[in-house]
Amino acid sequence: MQSFLTRSVRWLGALVVLAITGWGALALAVVGPGGDKGRLALAAAYGLSGLAALVALLFHRGMRFALPVFAVALVAIGVWWSSIKPSNERDWQPEVARLAYATIDGDLVTVHNIRNFDYRTETDFTPAYYDKTYDLKRLDSVDLVAVYWMGPAIAHLFLSFGFAGDHLAISIEARKEKGEGYSSVKGFFRQYELYYVVADERDVIRVRTNYRKDPPEDVYIYRVVAPIGNARRIFLEYIRRLNGLRDHPEFYNTLTTNCTTAILTNSRVNPDSLPFSTKVLLSGYTPEYAYSKGRLDQGLPFEELHRRSLVNAAGQAADQAPDFSRRIRAGLPGIAVR
Repeated sequence: MQSFLTRSVRWLGALVVLAITGWGALALAVVGPGGDKGRLALAAAYGLSGLAALVALLFHRGMRFALPVFAVALVAIGVWWSSIKPSNERDWQPEVARLAYATIDGDLVTVHNIRNFDYRTETDFTPAYYDKTYDLKRLDSVDLVAVYWMGPAIAHLFLSFGFAGDHLAISIEARKEKGEGYSSVKGFFRQYELYYVVADERDVIRVRTNYRKDPPEDVYIYRVVAPIGNARRIFLEYIRRLNGLRDHPEFYNTLTTNCTTAILTNSRVNPDSLPFSTKVLLSGYTPEYAYSKGRLDQGLPFEELHRRSLVNAAGQAADQAPDFSRRIRAGLPGIAVR
């Protein structure tokens, strides 16, 4: 029995070392210090120390040397990792340069720095922002917006809150610096801050229906079916989170803190929020998952609802019209247009 327990502990230790080694080597290779060659050299050195520790645990050879060396390497990577801190003070891309925030006075929520850019192309635009006060008593709808650009499995999701026909969209994204592109792999390793885009739909939807061409994006709008009290709690949770990020920045994470998982996390303020599902990780299937749980309009089969919820043509036709939100919703199933 003792021999079995010893072997079990060694195998468990080996699995832990393997996981830590793989994660650390990948982190160093992708975002480590020292330039391209330096990152690869550090990743290789760390990987070799982990491999030596793994051999020592499994075959009981060289443990006096291999395990202390790996322990030192592990402490070093831990110090480096803990030194990477989120910040609001960087040279940001203009689309994410300003942080939205809100002040609350009873049922009145004044949102500051609502983005409403005037686009000529995706990258050529005139920045513009405005402040607006919303009455919680007039909050009467929430729409789920799904944006597809690379097949059915992956989508960017965000919510748009309706106040008697006036819509405020909030999209949870990675905050990028000037000259920085988005990488799903880098998103695992503290390279992007978490950012709440608070925007007019003429901005955040129109840029996707009218101006993004490489690749083009398909935008779908679904009406969420839920008690209005739930909608108000979620809206206030969004306000709490964006105010919190203003004082305490956080990192975006490709897996755990992204556009879809953050929506699910924010909805936890309601006792009947959607349970976790792998369809949340495969974000393109999240609308279908929400439909299966009765959270989207049930008047049509999902395939037909999905087909009829596409708003690209309506967005292109509405373009800069002041009633853009009303026009893109005209004819959508389950949505009464005001």
